[in-house]
Amino acid sequence: MANRVRVTVCGSQYIIATDESEEYLTGLAEQLDADMNEIMTAMPSASVTSAAVVAALGYLDEMQRSARGADNMRGQIRNYLEDAAKAQAAAEEAGREVERLRREVRHLKEQSGQ
Repeated sequence: MANRVRVTVCGSQYIIATDESEEYLTGLAEQLDADMNEIMTAMPSASVTSAAVVAALGYLDEMQRSARGADNMRGQIRNYLEDAAKAQAAAEEAGREVERLRREVRHLKEQSGQ
């Protein structure tokens, strides 16, 4: 069930329907308000709309970079898992070889009468 949350950004109030908590959405709105006010302070001729566009571009850039970083991490994890699987297969093969050699040593000892 969607919550209706009232937030204020750059002096304008908005009612947002969301499945998220009020605290979460209020935190997002506060961050957006701070970012837009920072943009308008740095660029006094910027309108609220242009500040919103600049903030949105910044958020999209951050999102894209995060997505690329997550893709890179997934690739690294996949490589680590493949390496671990190869190492496990090699360890199992080495274990089988050790057991084969032990049997061979026992057999040779039995043949030599020890």
